[in-house]
Amino acid sequence: MLSGGYSEEGFSSWYGVPFHGRRAANGEIYDMHKLTAAHRTLPFESIVRVTNLTNGRISEVRITDRGPFVENRILDVSFAAAKELDMVTMGVAPVRLELLCGSRPLEGSFTVQVGAFLARENAEGLRERLAERYSSVFIHEYDSPNGLFYRVRVGRLASPEAARQFAERLRGEEGFVAFVVRLDE
Repeated sequence: MLSGGYSEEGFSSWYGVPFHGRRAANGEIYDMHKLTAAHRTLPFESIVRVTNLTNGRISEVRITDRGPFVENRILDVSFAAAKELDMVTMGVAPVRLELLCGSRPLEGSFTVQVGAFLARENAEGLRERLAERYSSVFIHEYDSPNGLFYRVRVGRLASPEAARQFAERLRGEEGFVAFVVRLDE
């Protein structure tokens, strides 16, 4: 039974090495052989049914991480889930997500990510520029396999819809590729 009827369609990719063995956003160690996934806004521990719309294959995954931070993608599944979905070779597939269980996906605090930098001074420069026009501009550090990234995020909004509207405003006013992200405590 769907939890609150939440569903979403878009594209999924998968991730494995070099993320395998590194800390996921929820604090646990990512194991690419478990059925897990990264989503930008669904609460951690949510269980999601993922259907590959190309071939009808299904996998159930637990949300443990944040991402993908690539335009036109809504989910990053683990290698194990990618095998179940028969999308390893293809790399990216159209999918439908259905929330099976988890807390309220539309409640919480959300922000908009507008940049990610390897050099902290670049992130600070963008943060300072944006702080002149917008409230609550902050930097979130992310230790990736490619080095420490400094993600610039703007706003603290009460719903994903409000955050999506704000992201569109930032795209229009600033030209950003903007991602709505849940603020995890």
